[in-house]
Amino acid sequence: MVLDGDTGRRVRGAGVRIGFHRGLSDVRGVARIRLNRRSAYLVHAAARGYEPTAKRLQFRNHPKVAVQLYQPGLQWTMYGAGPTRTQTQTRIPVRPPFRVVWSRPMGGLLEFPAVADDGVAFVANAWGSVRALLMTDGRLVWRHDIPGGEMASSVAVWREAIVVHGMDGHVWVLDRHNGRLLWRYTIGSPIESSPVVWHGLDFFGAWNGDVYALDLRARRVRWVYRSGAKTTSSAAIAGGTLFIGDYAGRLHALAVGNGRVRWTASVNGRIYGTPSVAGGRVFVPSSDGDSLTAFSVGGRYLWRINAGGYVYSSPATWAGRVYFGSHSGTFYCVSAASGRVLWTYSIPARIGGAPTLVDGVVYFSGGRYGMRGLDARTGRLLFRWPDGDYVPVSGAGMKLLLHGYSRLYAVERRRR
Repeated sequence: MVLDGDTGRRVRGAGVRIGFHRGLSDVRGVARIRLNRRSAYLVHAAARGYEPTAKRLQFRNHPKVAVQLYQPGLQWTMYGAGPTRTQTQTRIPVRPPFRVVWSRPMGGLLEFPAVADDGVAFVANAWGSVRALLMTDGRLVWRHDIPGGEMASSVAVWREAIVVHGMDGHVWVLDRHNGRLLWRYTIGSPIESSPVVWHGLDFFGAWNGDVYALDLRARRVRWVYRSGAKTTSSAAIAGGTLFIGDYAGRLHALAVGNGRVRWTASVNGRIYGTPSVAGGRVFVPSSDGDSLTAFSVGGRYLWRINAGGYVYSSPATWAGRVYFGSHSGTFYCVSAASGRVLWTYSIPARIGGAPTLVDGVVYFSGGRYGMRGLDARTGRLLFRWPDGDYVPVSGAGMKLLLHGYSRLYAVERRRR
């Protein structure tokens, strides 16, 4: 039987191959294939709109087995939901009211969100403990503790591996199925950038001011760009250009293939957070500049809005709008075209993490003040959660993952 791994629905018309034997799943998701003997076989399955899979399954005591396929559009494989770092997932149809499916303590601060793929969530806490949890019930699949590690970034899924950036100056590549170390690469400087994996290359900046393109297949650095200033920003990629900011307040636009400079531009203070790219524009936060600045992807200055407080928050973009928070306690929705403020929402606490937008709801966390979910068009309060600190939400399939200070919650839509 072939099932959608996120929804549990049966998949019709899936091609299934076991050795030289082939079959198609019927309306009930069942593919009937006669085998010469009951044993373990490598089963290949594929269907339109799903990632193909190949798994070794045991038929000795189970003549009927289930194969799960997953839709790529319902996964969340890297920080920001994709290479452009829009912080927006448009395909997951989950919004308040919620029902908690499970919750698990994560053993430390969750500054950056979990990623999720093929029924498993991968999350790292600030003390360098990386964990894999089943999306169905939160059961621990594996745990890998980075020796003496400290982390300030999300991990990323790449093929059969998990890419991890450490404040110890290493890139760690783990087996996604069991958490074992496959290999590591030494940079020698703390890395706060979350991985953006694009065509087998891992792009990131480091405290030493260098921006790297690490070839994950060849296990070597493809190119290095030396910005000359501390870099904590993650990189965004759009149209063959990489965008990343530094503590000198400069946004660098680099060719992804070789790291050559296409253009640079300055904002009015250091860039801690991550640029977001949408609609031919790049939106750049400035922490001590207390602002968000917009450029065209070609480098032309467009507009700037002062937020009256530190903007550590990386922006989210959706439907011609930009969302971000500041340490003033104000959350902004502004026009992507002009920077005009469309609405604001205030809380009596700093807003430091990036907002996240899912199914027309924008979520943000206000430190120990908790999490809020607002209608992305109007700013109307839809959801309130008592636990939260930095980046609020990720998820996959039919579940969202809410990030408390040190606890992860899986929720699904509650039927009224």
